Amino acid sequence: MLAIRRYEDKDRPIWDEFCRNSKNPLFMFERNFMEYHKERFTDHSLLFYEDEELVALLPMNESDAALYSHAGLTYGGFITNARMKQALMNECFDGLVAYAQEKGFRSILYKAVPHIYHEQPAEEDRYALFRLNAAIAKIEPATVVNLKAPLKMPKGRKAQISRAKREGVEVRELHDSADFHAFIDLENRVLGKYHNGAKAVHSGDEMYLLYSRFPDKIHLYGAFLQDELIAGSIIYEYGQMIHTTYLAASDIARNIGALDLTIATMLERFKETKLWFDFGISTENGGQYMNEGLIAQKEGFGGRTNVYDTWLINLERNI
Repeated sequence: MLAIRRYEDKDRPIWDEFCRNSKNPLFMFERNFMEYHKERFTDHSLLFYEDEELVALLPMNESDAALYSHAGLTYGGFITNARMKQALMNECFDGLVAYAQEKGFRSILYKAVPHIYHEQPAEEDRYALFRLNAAIAKIEPATVVNLKAPLKMPKGRKAQISRAKREGVEVRELHDSADFHAFIDLENRVLGKYHNGAKAVHSGDEMYLLYSRFPDKIHLYGAFLQDELIAGSIIYEYGQMIHTTYLAASDIARNIGALDLTIATMLERFKETKLWFDFGISTENGGQYMNEGLIAQKEGFGGRTNVYDTWLINLERNI
């Protein structure tokens, strides 16, 4: 028998332990990460039991008449362990649909975890979604470098890296609260100038809070010219992955290749210990608009496309 219940605060220890021992152990699914911005979302995460044994978690939030997995995370599909097989996943989705309909929801938006983040094959959810006639709601191209077999960088990219070195740019990893605040300030200036006044998802306080909770998983690299921060990146580290969450460069940095040197430094730093380097997406408007300049920049480091996919389950159609 399959049983589903909603997450409660008392479930934190078993939730986090299951995450760490799952087939897709991402620290962003641990409650210390998920709850840093809990006031922005109404959490509706679920635990799935088979014969009283926990077999899956599903990070979710609710908004209006929809369930999202999870609107506050880059992705947020089922978290499963080695016990999960296809037939059981089919049951989990059947149970999820029945649960959501019983609670009065009209739809489920499901953001699958990209396969390159899995420690073991864990795409049982894709087949279960197909089986339910779920529709693709969004496809977003993320640019990923294979660190074990990187594609060659073009001459122009190498020239920018060399120029940054000649100009005296220094790249180093940063750890202090003031560094995180300075970087987010730089990010916001860049976004404000080049992206219609947009702002970073995280404040400096939030980013440093997350770093303090996961100091071995979150890294800030900064590029300095005469002790001035002119470019940088915040990255998340997973088992076989590096994922850039922020990239920023001032006008000076753009001219002399400071961000190029920062990225090259990170690629060199992790090439022996990781398999994939994920630059993230380069799209807006639900994937409909692609920033060609941005994706070309990422591809210039040897990256190619791996997609993030979001699925829609229309619960009214599945009644």
